[in-house]
Amino acid sequence: MTVTLIRCNEQHIKELQKIGIDTFIETFQEQNKAEHIDAYVKTAFHSNQLLKELQHPFSQFYFVQVNGCLAGYLKVNMDDAQSEEMGDDTLEIERIYIKQSFQKLGLGRYLMNQTFEIAEKHHKRDVWLGVWEHNKAAMAFYQKLGFVKTGVHAFHMGDEEQMDFIMTKTLR
Repeated sequence: MTVTLIRCNEQHIKELQKIGIDTFIETFQEQNKAEHIDAYVKTAFHSNQLLKELQHPFSQFYFVQVNGCLAGYLKVNMDDAQSEEMGDDTLEIERIYIKQSFQKLGLGRYLMNQTFEIAEKHHKRDVWLGVWEHNKAAMAFYQKLGFVKTGVHAFHMGDEEQMDFIMTKTLR
């Protein structure tokens, strides 16, 4: 199995939009109302929104490929691109998604390790993320990697407010 990491740019916008929508729906459709998911993906994955995020100097998107097939993606934020004010010595994992057909291959751990390397390259002490309070499998995965619950924040899907746990890992 050959795993490749590719930094996204503006030319990847259609692929990014498709994998973003597909993996979000795969992950959350069973636990949420269809109209909330639909409202969220229309906004969060609109091509203009993705272009704005891709052009932000402190946001980075990456594709992970397996044997040349797009398997998932990662979005990290630093400094003023973070969705919460967490300080200059932190890096946020805003999105980390693997297509269901590629799960259980170690790609989540691979993307996390890549994230830790990005954080260290940029001299960040902590890596943090928000995880939906009902996503027990993801929380367990993050805990195995050394993340601990450090707070909460609201996440809006359509007109519904949900609660995310903030989980943080200190690198040094």
